[in-house]
Amino acid sequence: MYHMVMLVLDDVNQCTPIVEAWEGAGVSGITIFESTGMGRVRANAQKDNISIMPSLMSILRTREEHHRTIFTVVDSDEMVDKLIEITQSFVGDMMVPNKGVIFVLPVSRVVGMQSDWRKEL
Repeated sequence: MYHMVMLVLDDVNQCTPIVEAWEGAGVSGITIFESTGMGRVRANAQKDNISIMPSLMSILRTREEHHRTIFTVVDSDEMVDKLIEITQSFVGDMMVPNKGVIFVLPVSRVVGMQSDWRKEL
């Protein structure tokens, strides 16, 4: 069974080493984007004395702390376990606050990836 593994990483400095380790484990097609959680928006709103739901412009004007969200699709439970283990070797126990979160979603179909993946799953 195929799975999408998503990592929301608190420490952006850990992004490159984790991605390189995931690649070293055999993962390809990793996507990375910058993200910010609502908790951080609220915390910055309180610090800056702005509303809880600031406008997009006010968010863009203030200094934000960002996460990195990293995701990929893998073909086995074993690879999911390996990615979790690799990630925790960099960030530590993810049950500790402010490390990040990993979640895994089932993938029922993939279109547009390498030719050996172009099939219904």
